[in-house]
Amino acid sequence: RWYAKSRTSDEAAAMNLSFGRHTVETSNDDKVLFPGDGITKADVIGYYADVAELMLPHLKERCLTLQRFPDGLGKSGFFQQKRSDHFPDYVDRRSLPTAGGDERVEHVVANNAAALVYLADQAAISFHGWLATADAPRHPDRVVFDLDPSGDDFGPVIDCARLLREALDAIGLVPYVMTTGSSGLHVIAPLDGKRNFDEVRDFAKAVAAAVAAREPGRFTTEQRKAARRGRLYIDIGRNAYGQTAVLPYSVRAIEGAPVATPLDWNELGRKGLSPRRYHLRNLRRRLARKNDPFADLFAHKRRSPSDAVALQGWQDND
Repeated sequence: RWYAKSRTSDEAAAMNLSFGRHTVETSNDDKVLFPGDGITKADVIGYYADVAELMLPHLKERCLTLQRFPDGLGKSGFFQQKRSDHFPDYVDRRSLPTAGGDERVEHVVANNAAALVYLADQAAISFHGWLATADAPRHPDRVVFDLDPSGDDFGPVIDCARLLREALDAIGLVPYVMTTGSSGLHVIAPLDGKRNFDEVRDFAKAVAAAVAAREPGRFTTEQRKAARRGRLYIDIGRNAYGQTAVLPYSVRAIEGAPVATPLDWNELGRKGLSPRRYHLRNLRRRLARKNDPFADLFAHKRRSPSDAVALQGWQDND
């Protein structure tokens, strides 16, 4: 494959990559984006070219926030929501109102492999997406629980994820789990998009509260850091209009180039699991020996309950 071939210095400067009827002309491929690891822009582009087939279902028709580092992690980067005028036509756009409704933003949407690779060539390292598609922006098609530890102990994150799985299973949703590539896990359940963000957020709040009530000494829904007292915070804040979550298989803008990696539930018990266990340099090996744990995610969309009544049976088993 092109990214794995040894290249001359001239070839390292630019390449033409074909994706169906679209061709992406890359530039400055030898620029180092992760200075502590020697990872170049060519490495990042090659990675996204490889995982495009897996990522595209999670990108399709979804407004993006890009985290770009044109000069690498050693220099300042920035977040970008608005589509740049110079982007080619195969990088799609969707115009949506802001949360306040007082203006509209023309968002970036990547519906094809060429768009994903082009954005990587623009030094977009991380891809964050809305929890709703652009054609139904106020009706999420997933609910996300963000679990970040208060310290270095990853055990509470794993235990909380398992409790969330139990709760979501009990009310008929199909939960999935992935490392964030940063410091924790995301527990995700696909939804049918029939309920709006307010309804889904209320439901997520009830689920988080029920899980925290199981082990109040370890888990909390308290937003104020001072009130958490070292407990794991179950964050549901991403379940709102215009909010984003890191997308599956996105590289994170952290030294080591960790990747937000979908897991099978039984992998939570494996020794050595951490939020940064998988990264740009070992993710391909993982995919070569196992199927994508999120391959059937979109086949399991369910309608979330409109209130907390459905949780009563699970709570009663405490």
